[in-house]
Parts: sequence; C-alpha cells; structure tokens
Amino acid sequence: MPRPAPSSEPRACQFENERLYRAYLVIQKFRKTVICDPKGVTATWAGTDLCGSYKGFFCGRPINVSDRTVASVDLNGFNLRSDSLQGFVDGLPDLALFHANSNSFGGAVPNLRGLQYFYELDLSNNKLAPAPFPTDVLGLTNATFIDIRFNSFFGELPAGLFGSFPEVEAIFVNNNRFSGQLPDNLGDSPVNYLSLANNDFTGPIPSSIGRAAGTLLEVLFLNNSLGGCLPYELGLLARATVIDAGTNRLTGTIPLSYACLRSVEQLNLADNLLYGVVHDSLCRLAYDGRLANLTLSGNYFTWLGPCCWDLVREGKLNVDRNCILWAPNQRSFHECAQFFHDNWSRMTCPVSKYVPCHPKWYAVDAASAREEPAAAEEYKYRTYSALHP
Repeated sequence: MPRPAPSSEPRACQFENERLYRAYLVIQKFRKTVICDPKGVTATWAGTDLCGSYKGFFCGRPINVSDRTVASVDLNGFNLRSDSLQGFVDGLPDLALFHANSNSFGGAVPNLRGLQYFYELDLSNNKLAPAPFPTDVLGLTNATFIDIRFNSFFGELPAGLFGSFPEVEAIFVNNNRFSGQLPDNLGDSPVNYLSLANNDFTGPIPSSIGRAAGTLLEVLFLNNSLGGCLPYELGLLARATVIDAGTNRLTGTIPLSYACLRSVEQLNLADNLLYGVVHDSLCRLAYDGRLANLTLSGNYFTWLGPCCWDLVREGKLNVDRNCILWAPNQRSFHECAQFFHDNWSRMTCPVSKYVPCHPKWYAVDAASAREEPAAAEEYKYRTYSALHP
C-alpha cells in the first residue's frame, strides 16, 4: 500500500511554542476566506515565523505569560476582502489590538468578550453587514479605542457605550446610519475624542455633556438632525480644543458660559437656527484663550460685539448668511423677518447671564494655557481626521 504524500504544512513541534502554533492554524483558516488581496499581503502568511515574516501580525508576551504570541494585528489599508471575520479575530485569544481600516470585510462584528487583553478595535471603512450597534463590543471593559466609522450601522446608540469603558480615550462612530436620541449618560464617559458626526441623530445634546469637563478634548456633533436649545453645559468643557455642532437644528442664543472655553481652538456652530447677539466675551477667546476659528455662518444672529468685528476682519470669525446689519454676505431682510415671524412663539430657550468662570481666575488660567502646549498636540484634531476614511 503506497504511503500518503508528506504534508507541506508545518508541524506543531516546528513552532516556537504552542500558542503560536494555534495562532498559525487560525490565520491559515482565515487566509482561505480572503478572496481579494491586491497587495499580496497573504502571501507572507506562510511558514512558522509569525512574529517576523507575517505582514500585519505582531507578537508580544501577555501579562504573566513567558511565551510569545500574536498580540496585535494591523491590516490598515491592505484592501483585503473577506465575507467574515468570525473565527479570526475572536480566535486569537491573546490579541490586544485589531486594526483593519479600509478593507472590505463583511459579516457581523465578532464576539470579542473572551479576549481578556483586548483594548483597541478599529473596523472603520469596511463592508460590515448593516446592523444595530454591536453590543458585544460593550463587553470590552479594557477598551481605550473604539472605531466603527464608515460602515452601515443603524439604530440608536446604547447607553452602555458611554458607561462600559472606564479607560476609553476615543470613540468614533461617525459616517454610519445611527439615529434616535443620544443617550442621556453621554457625559459619564471619560472619552477624550468623540465623533458622532454624519449620522441622523435627533433630539437635544444631553446636558450631561458638562460632566465630561475634565476629560473631553474634542467632540463632533456635526451634520446630524440634533435640535432643542444650544446647551449651556457645552460651555463647561474647559479642556476642549474642538467643539463642532454645525449643520444641525439647534436653536437659541449662545450661552455666556461659552466665554469659559479657554482651551477651544475650533468652535463651529454654523448652519443651525441660532439667533441673538454674539457677545464680546466669546470673541475675546481669540485673545485671552486659544480660539483660532469661530464659525457661526448660516444662522440668524442679529448683532456682533465690537471685538467680534475685529475677528471678522482678521478672518477668524465667519458670520456669513446671518441677519447682522452692515455685515457682508447676509440673508435678505425678507428671509430674516420671515424666520423671526415664524419662530417668535417658539423662542423659549433660557437666556442665562451666569458665567461659571470668575474673570480674575479665568485671566490667570488663560495666560498659563498660552504657555503650555495645546491639549492633544501630538494628535492634532483627531476627530476631524476621523471624518476621512
């Protein structure tokens, strides 16, 4: 009886340890599901040297484990296509990071609850199956980075997104099809970088946002259908460098609390239904704080403080398409009159004259702020970068 042909597959004894052998089997199984590989990446996924020659795979030693194992997978920009990640990501038990931006991975998000070391997930810009927010992700209590932008997720965000991750630094869910109201506990998250842009969220910005004053550095509400009064609590975000609530249906006046945004560099409230006076105290942030760009175009403001006119001339303040006398590029008299006629009875947003930062304390703090590097200088405007795939 003829002997069977010897297998070309490496044997377990040829690997550095059992963990790497088991990872090898998972990778080979996934490799067979890849149906498009324009950069020839999977050709490197052969042999026993997972830690050296496998492109996109990186090894490390888990806590209290002496053996090396696959700890990180970075497939960003490889343009791989596979109909599913099931059995791959969740099949690598020692995985800590999985980055797969700009591929064509389909199917559902794998259940990663069993990955005890896992803390970074990037599935952005893929072809994942349209589905509600993947609630299994909420089990990743060590997570510091959650990025599912540029997919087709829909429905409401679960409250757990803002209460399940005590160490989270970044949450990017922009450019999906999420809808409904934002969870009331949004401000309970310690997140530093939050992008909710380019969805279809409705309802108000939760007042709990003020509780994030000590941690939130950048937040994008841009291009949704958010309504209600522009919240006073946004002015409590003393560390924030970016606040963008442009292209929504927010209304009311700008609360005086916004004069306390001593770290803000980019403040965008354009294309809403805001009205009233743009106070000097806000515009002074360009001189007493870090404000570099204030965008208020496409609203119904009627008056600018003297300092604000200086910002217009300097190109730091855009008030196009408002109702401001003597300012260029304004709405017609008829359009402004129609707005105030139609909305007069609905102009019920509270007008608070309370400024929650003491002027003397504020001046000292602003001066020290100018001496220190801006928050998140190393990752300048990470949320705006997240608006690109």
